Amino acid sequence: MDNWTNRNNTILHVDMDAFYASVEQRDDPSLLGKPVVVGGKPNSRGVVATASYEARKFGIHSAMPLAEAFRRCPHASFLPVNMPKYQEVSLQIRQVFMTYTPLVEPLSLDEAFLDVTGSTSLFGSADSIAIAIKQRIQRELSLTASVGLACNKFLAKLASDLRKPDGFVIVHPDKVQEFLDPLSVDRLWGVGKKTAEQLHKVNVKTIRDLRYLDQEFLTQLFGVLGSQLFQLAQGIDERPVESVKIVKSIGREITFATDIEARDVLETTLLKLAVDVGRRLRKEALRGKTITLKVRYDDFRTVSRSHTLQQATDLDDVIYQEARNLLKEVPLNHALRLIGVTANNLTDKLEQQLSLFPEPQKNHETLTKVIDSVKQKYGEKSITRARLL
Repeated sequence: MDNWTNRNNTILHVDMDAFYASVEQRDDPSLLGKPVVVGGKPNSRGVVATASYEARKFGIHSAMPLAEAFRRCPHASFLPVNMPKYQEVSLQIRQVFMTYTPLVEPLSLDEAFLDVTGSTSLFGSADSIAIAIKQRIQRELSLTASVGLACNKFLAKLASDLRKPDGFVIVHPDKVQEFLDPLSVDRLWGVGKKTAEQLHKVNVKTIRDLRYLDQEFLTQLFGVLGSQLFQLAQGIDERPVESVKIVKSIGREITFATDIEARDVLETTLLKLAVDVGRRLRKEALRGKTITLKVRYDDFRTVSRSHTLQQATDLDDVIYQEARNLLKEVPLNHALRLIGVTANNLTDKLEQQLSLFPEPQKNHETLTKVIDSVKQKYGEKSITRARLL
């Protein structure tokens, strides 16, 4: 790559093509060339996890309700999500990545950033490495991946999405603006539907249009996001590839088979979710200081409420009581189709706080450890927590 210098980082973004659906098509050749929707049965209340490219021709996309996907393409094959299988394949893909660099930052099961800046002396040019990775994934796993190669994460991820499936796009360091300028402004990270509408009102349709706006004007319009957009429009992104990803939140949510209005049923569900979140926190040796409740109504409106504690916690009872209190703040004038609990603002430090009444906290911690031990030895269903009235 003749115009790549030692001063430039060399970042790959590898994105598997229609990952879940492609794995299913690979494992069942009768599905090849046919529309496949992974997510569940079409009469269930779930959403599309992944659609094959054949299904996407009918306008089916991720997060679309399965019922709508069925309406658009009733002859598609609707399959359940087989997460253990996808996780296993993802690990196989990761092993291919690790052959070329230890600096691998997974974003999900089907995509990752790779910093190959220090790998070229061993494996040749960055484009050779990218092609080798694509070929190995095809040869060893019978799957295709799209790859973006650039000098930073933003540009690499943008490039990998431009020629799917089985694409490979290189953004040369001296041609960044030539690459970015013609693209729609909604290609920028942080530009959702509402932000795009605001930009369109000031006649900003492309990244080039945004690049010529004054940074101060963008900051007045969007706050911190405005400064970020200004930087991205210049192709600036200084974030490193982080091979060890810091956990920022731990949460659990559930979509009901039928819409729920009864508060006692919702609170019982909250307890189950809080217990799961608490146990995952303890497993990761983390505590959360902010508890967030998320609900989705039967008309798909989504509302969240959060509360920050004085002291970070990993205790089921504390998480549950906070989530229960937050539920009281949420109007239940419509039935709920989804409810979730998340612990944010995580820390791995044990906060010691003097208390006039330390024993109840101690008792909670002891009981929690006993329950964890029983479940680990005898299984998840061996012991359950009852909801407090």
